[in-house]
Amino acid sequence: MSAFPLKRPDRASAFPLLHVCHRAEPVWHEASRLHRRDVPESVLRWLLDPASLTSRIQRACAGRFSVEVLSQGWARPEHTEMRRLAMRSASWGFVREVYLRCDGKPWVFARTVIPRTTLTGPRRRLMHLKSRPLGAVLFADPTMERGAVEVARIAPCDVLHPAATRGLGQDVEAIWGRRSVFTLGGRPLLVSEIFLPGIPPCL
Repeated sequence: MSAFPLKRPDRASAFPLLHVCHRAEPVWHEASRLHRRDVPESVLRWLLDPASLTSRIQRACAGRFSVEVLSQGWARPEHTEMRRLAMRSASWGFVREVYLRCDGKPWVFARTVIPRTTLTGPRRRLMHLKSRPLGAVLFADPTMERGAVEVARIAPCDVLHPAATRGLGQDVEAIWGRRSVFTLGGRPLLVSEIFLPGIPPCL
């Protein structure tokens, strides 16, 4: 929670009026129902591109592509994440957050939530990717299937916003993201990809 003091016209109180930012989850909509006129043109094609985001960014980056792991470990996913993964309430999952960078500049914030039941057999390797991009693993797996893409406008008071923008060193207004459930061998994981202000248009 963050608070920002505002000036008030009367001097009856010595305490400033506070505007409180109540953190909420973004509202996700199916990409097929997206009103394209509401989305900046520079971001729209990124949101709707069906290919591997990792591969697309590697092609768009004329310099050095890299993955920076911001955090990973067991945590409670957000409520809508648990619903999308059909997880029981208050369940824990393996959560990984990274930046996809071009020449050191963050282009995408990615968050992956993996239920415990998915991390069996060969899928246990998903906990040990280090700086290897997840997309390279997903799109190389012949059992991979991808569910419907959801899109959201993520405002500064939404829970994903501070996590996505904490390394930018600047104030950022609303940003756009997408998410979808992938399955490997029939076992699900949820991948959210948030596009940051420095990313160029998708060609």
